[in-house]
Amino acid sequence: MSGCHRVEGCDDPRIAAFGLVMDVRFLLSCRLAPVMARHGIAERDFDAVLQLARSPDGQLRMSDLAAKTGMSTSGMTRVVDRLERQELVTRHPHPTDRRASIVGLTEDGVARLRELMPDLHAAIDQWFTARLSDTQREQVLGGLGLVREALLDSSETEPPAGAFGSPGHC
Repeated sequence: MSGCHRVEGCDDPRIAAFGLVMDVRFLLSCRLAPVMARHGIAERDFDAVLQLARSPDGQLRMSDLAAKTGMSTSGMTRVVDRLERQELVTRHPHPTDRRASIVGLTEDGVARLRELMPDLHAAIDQWFTARLSDTQREQVLGGLGLVREALLDSSETEPPAGAFGSPGHC
């Protein structure tokens, strides 16, 4: 057991790979959160706004938005409450399902994202993409994409709400 204190397998390359992914996720979050905060958007709120911006018409059912961000519906309700107060999103009843709400990105939300993107791109370049060659970047993105798709397509288990997209505190 080289490199491990009484725990067999902790130096296994699979554990090392998992640990690196977790470390990079946490450390990137710590570097990027202040950039988002300078633009008045918390990291968790950014994920919701980004999902709305990526949707075809800039809106999603609240439950779909929660699922896309890995949050519980009650957690997403709190996020949407904050974003509504900032006038970055609107919420209205679903037209055919009275149990559901639709969350939509406002023009102010679009403007805030447009203001944020150059600074966010620069920070991502500084701390991530610029540190890799073109070939390394393609390999990392390709490999992570394959793993992500396998995890999303897995019929073995469903991830619990909040299991991803929760970086911890910096």
